[in-house]
Amino acid sequence: MAVDAVDAAQIRSALVRLRRTTGLPVAFGGLVEAGRRQVRISELSGTATTALSALAVTAGNGLGGRAVALSRPCAVTDYSVSRQISHEYDLPVAAEGLRSVLAVPVVVRRRVRGVLYGALRTAQPLGDRTLSAAVAAARDAEQALVLRDEADDLLAAAGPGPGAPAAGAADGAAWEQVREAHAALRALAPRITDPALRDELLRACGLLAAGSGPVPGPRLAPREVDVLGCVAAGATNAAAAERLGVGPETVKSYLRSAMRKLGARTRTEAVASARRTGWLP
Repeated sequence: MAVDAVDAAQIRSALVRLRRTTGLPVAFGGLVEAGRRQVRISELSGTATTALSALAVTAGNGLGGRAVALSRPCAVTDYSVSRQISHEYDLPVAAEGLRSVLAVPVVVRRRVRGVLYGALRTAQPLGDRTLSAAVAAARDAEQALVLRDEADDLLAAAGPGPGAPAAGAADGAAWEQVREAHAALRALAPRITDPALRDELLRACGLLAAGSGPVPGPRLAPREVDVLGCVAAGATNAAAAERLGVGPETVKSYLRSAMRKLGARTRTEAVASARRTGWLP
């Protein structure tokens, strides 16, 4: 079964952080396959063999399967002799020479989406600090996957004609939700460290704003669009500043600049002009 390349990249990035923050020499992981209760190990970091590559780990089996079944981190001090887990995967684990192993589930919307593993080639306890650092790496992956899911949901909600408001009252209310989510996602985008995911999210926001992108006219800076999006969602300057992680004076400056470019005298006029020219949904 094909692995989603963007989701796999999040697992890969999380494994890099896991190794850096825990000091563990080996890390590996993968995603839960769609429609199946198993994880496919697709990402390896620090391994000496390919014994674990493409391994399918069933929920409940082995250490990673236990983490999936319980939706919580699990660890063993000596994998091959541990009585806490079943031993379906002893051969590939032994082939890689792993002894102490931890497994942390990546949980998105109460569903396990993947598992991160970290390991030592010696049998020794993995302390609380190591486990906490591994959990933090999983949380990063979770946040990135949540953002991607929200972007996909927004595209679906926009329907076949992004940029065209719905006619009915109920549809109009739904469109307002799309606008609010558009502003929230644009505000979150600068905080995403993975450039590929950040670009994908901003492209999704662009599709929501207008089917063909902004029409010829004033060119707004990304932060000017972010501020206008917050204003369009009903945020005050103080609320917009908190959402965007900047100061209120910075928000005022971006808003004044956007109003000047759009030839608007008020915040409301600026939002209306930004919608007409395709900068906002």
